[in-house]
Amino acid sequence: MKSNNPESPIFFELAAAILTVLLKFIVMDWLGMRAFYISGVCIFWLGYAAYRYSSDHAILKNWGYRKENFGKSLRVLLPFLGISMGVALLYARLNDIPILNFNIIPILLLYPVFGIIQQFMLVCILARNLQFTSFFSSRRYLMILAVSVLFSLIHYPYPWLMIFTFFMEIVFLSVYLKWRNLWAIGFAHGFIATFLLYYILNRDLWKELFVWF
Repeated sequence: MKSNNPESPIFFELAAAILTVLLKFIVMDWLGMRAFYISGVCIFWLGYAAYRYSSDHAILKNWGYRKENFGKSLRVLLPFLGISMGVALLYARLNDIPILNFNIIPILLLYPVFGIIQQFMLVCILARNLQFTSFFSSRRYLMILAVSVLFSLIHYPYPWLMIFTFFMEIVFLSVYLKWRNLWAIGFAHGFIATFLLYYILNRDLWKELFVWF
């Protein structure tokens, strides 16, 4: 595997990303330690971003932590965001799932943060590093498909959710590669995920955070 980006610790980053995914199935799904997993992932990847920034002050902007193109990215994502949230609310209404749930409020505030971290791992760590490998450097569409498949597998064992997240990540990656803004896709991820899990899967994410306790 050849890298055209020698300043990036490509092997460490790819290994850390894959390990993060594997730990999800063990720590969050099997052990039920959702709060520990989410906080641990956020602390690790925020710490890693701070470490990289300490030696390269341009890295955050290169990754997409910038205000440029936020509006353009968000405008493109708004129809997808609106349709996804609207379908979730309609499904809840048709299936007698309570729409008024005050527990959704803290999740709407917190999940976008986790959405940004997830998209950082997917697009900045996985996708951008794969772009610099000899195999994917001239096969961008295969890279998008590979990352989207991985994101889909993370949502096992919910078949419809796996299908939806596969296409959602294709949309997010396409928008990111065009305008390189991480904030927009991270926020969209957080809001869409909150509505889908609350109103289609009928899961109370706020309560799930404290199940292990």
